[in-house]
Amino acid sequence: MRALIAAATGLVLAVVLVVTVSALGSPDGKTSPEPLLTTVPSHP
Repeated sequence: MRALIAAATGLVLAVVLVVTVSALGSPDGKTSPEPLLTTVPSHP
């Protein structure tokens, strides 16, 4: 019975966390217009 209560409590907390993050929305910000440039290391 304790395991069932613990699982239900964990599920409720997870749902509350998801709802809270969804309500707050994503933070405002911009992405860089330039692509990330990577270089290949030179072989000796």
